[in-house]
Amino acid sequence: MRSVRLRVLASLLVLAMAAIGGWQLMPAQRDENRTITVGTADTVTSLDPAGAYDAGSWALFSNVFQSLLTFEPGGATPVPDAAQSCAFAGNALTVYRCTLRQDLTFPSGRAVTAADVKYSFDRVQRVNSDVGPAALLDTLQSVAADGLTVTFRLSSPDATFPLKVATGAGAIVDRTKYPTNRLRTDGGADGTGPYVLTSYTDEQARLTPNDTYQGVAQAAGRPVLMRYYKDSEALAKAWQARQVDVATRALPPSVLAGLSPSDPDQRVTEADSTETRNLVLNVRAGSPFQDRRVRQALAALINREQLVAEAYEGTTDPLYSLIPAGLTGHTTSFFDAYPEPDPQRARELLDEAGVSMPVRFTLGYAEGQNSSTAEAAELKQQLEASGLFYVTTTAYEWTAFQQRYADGKLDAYGVGWVADYPDPDTFSGPLVGTGGSLDNGYSSAQTDRLVKDSRRYEDRGRAAADFKELQDVVARDVPLIPLWQRKEYVLSSEEVGGAQYLSDGTGVFRLWRLDWI
Repeated sequence: MRSVRLRVLASLLVLAMAAIGGWQLMPAQRDENRTITVGTADTVTSLDPAGAYDAGSWALFSNVFQSLLTFEPGGATPVPDAAQSCAFAGNALTVYRCTLRQDLTFPSGRAVTAADVKYSFDRVQRVNSDVGPAALLDTLQSVAADGLTVTFRLSSPDATFPLKVATGAGAIVDRTKYPTNRLRTDGGADGTGPYVLTSYTDEQARLTPNDTYQGVAQAAGRPVLMRYYKDSEALAKAWQARQVDVATRALPPSVLAGLSPSDPDQRVTEADSTETRNLVLNVRAGSPFQDRRVRQALAALINREQLVAEAYEGTTDPLYSLIPAGLTGHTTSFFDAYPEPDPQRARELLDEAGVSMPVRFTLGYAEGQNSSTAEAAELKQQLEASGLFYVTTTAYEWTAFQQRYADGKLDAYGVGWVADYPDPDTFSGPLVGTGGSLDNGYSSAQTDRLVKDSRRYEDRGRAAADFKELQDVVARDVPLIPLWQRKEYVLSSEEVGGAQYLSDGTGVFRLWRLDWI
């Protein structure tokens, strides 16, 4: 109603001005260059797509870089972005071919060719960073380039390969700007996405619309300033002081629990999410969790309902399986195997393992969210109350945390997982496959076979049986323990629209959909 009333008032004013001397009322102009400030407690590990596999980095990649494919809001099937078209060649699902759009250019003005695409995929595998996305491309055997045509050859049938191409692992970089065998570290980023990164520090990233962008994003977008806060409490203070126009990932549970959609000073977007949190267990030789029975004993003691209530004030949901609710194949395998905390069963398992009690272990987690500290404290309390475990909890700076668990220096560690793409495969191979991203030393021929078998079906519903069996195996082997599934919240001022597109389960962080209202 407000916009209608303003138009009426403007019309009356024009008539009045005309009557007193021919003045013309100039139409109001929106400030197209006004910057929208977005705050987050996420951390950017690297500006180089070959060196990061985390939510904060990939959110930035979604805007600065372009992949051959992407996802439209709420979509589950990738659509062409830097590509004009993509398709499997034949029915074997082992050859995938894409044709690039014509006239794509990097910020330098150099034309994008298939050679840049090949270079980008090859260097992800060649660099093979401990905290990079190389594990996501485990079925990629080779890439060939010919003019504007790119051909991917896969080591085994993989119906999910197009989904992986649409992620940050498929970000196309300028081959003249990125080293072949190591990460780029000069603080620059050269991509063809909707935005150009004009400056970056650990505290903020300044983004300006890319005037030469060609792709599926229709709106040019507004200038954006991303502000990175050291923890969720700092983000909450910035939001309350209105130092940011949008706040996302992740406000403290105390703030989220008190949100009211009827608050006239803000817009609240609440949506179901497939983001999960797992307690990952180091299964390497020498770890307290090398023996499966010790891991099973741990799983038999955790009370998720109490954890969610105490550490998260009910803003997350208990999770009992590897694959979250809402995705094909979701089960409750951990509830079936460990229906309630059972100290007696846990003691019997530890007796069978022949270990001394209490079992001592280190539990590490990343700084940045006070809820992670509360979570670690609650887990420590639950486990030590049984008298069967003694837990030492330690917080680490994000990059140091990643490196420590990659090096096998933590016995257990809490890791959140944001879906790379809207398919259960993103919760299988990367988490529990041999050489997966959690670096906990777990390897199972049965698990690897199920992951491989699940990728044979273009009709993803047909993979449900494989995913069910996979989750049963994980509940038996316990390389990790699912803890909770997040509800997604994004806050924005009344002046900003489009915040709902920052988190819709597709893995794409659409800053270009933000606009002044």
